Amino acid sequence: QVQLVESGGGLVQPGGSLRLSCAASRFTFRMSWYRQAPGKERELVASMTSTGGSTNYADSVKGRFTISRDNVKNTVSLQMNSLKPDDTAVYFCHARDLAGLGYWGQGTQVTVSS
Repeated sequence: QVQLVESGGGLVQPGGSLRLSCAASRFTFRMSWYRQAPGKERELVASMTSTGGSTNYADSVKGRFTISRDNVKNTVSLQMNSLKPDDTAVYFCHARDLAGLGYWGQGTQVTVSS
């Protein structure tokens, strides 16, 4: 089992920035951020392996969001810049361990509004 605890969501104006963090209870191979807006399916935002050799971003966030990991602390962060109203969603941390099992965090709300 892996427990994931997210933090850093909130309300921000368009063009602003937020940083999300997720702490895992132990090391995992791949850590990712997903988001789900009201009435929409959950979508992958960004993903990163433990080595950093495989990093992926949704087209809609490329150039604005940056995912990073601290393998010593078992954390993953998502720096979100130039936020838009369309980025409003609940953001979920996801981790996959070496056995291929996946785990979800509880989610944190990000609201981009003036």
